[in-house]
Amino acid sequence: MLKQLQKKNTFVFNAVKTFKLEKKEENKITVLFPSDSAKVEFDKISGEFFNHFRRKVQNYSIEVEYVRDVENLKIEVVTKRKIYEKFIEKNPLLKDLDDLMKFDLT
Repeated sequence: MLKQLQKKNTFVFNAVKTFKLEKKEENKITVLFPSDSAKVEFDKISGEFFNHFRRKVQNYSIEVEYVRDVENLKIEVVTKRKIYEKFIEKNPLLKDLDDLMKFDLT
């Protein structure tokens, strides 16, 4: 269903892909969402999604509880230094190149 959503409505798909489902009890699922705007987009397709989900797991008495997951919301300022450090993790030879060329990453 998510693959179809990705082709049909990418805006809603991007909002929904950050959601997490956790099984709390046999018939209870907690949906963790990062922001209110993402939940609004999810509400547009939630009926269709949970109907599909209930058929897949063959359990029609599932209860859904929504919880805002603040830790899941990633607000990070990415500086040139952080980007460079991520690249160094992937390719350690960049460190040697930086020592040789003295890059300005301020």
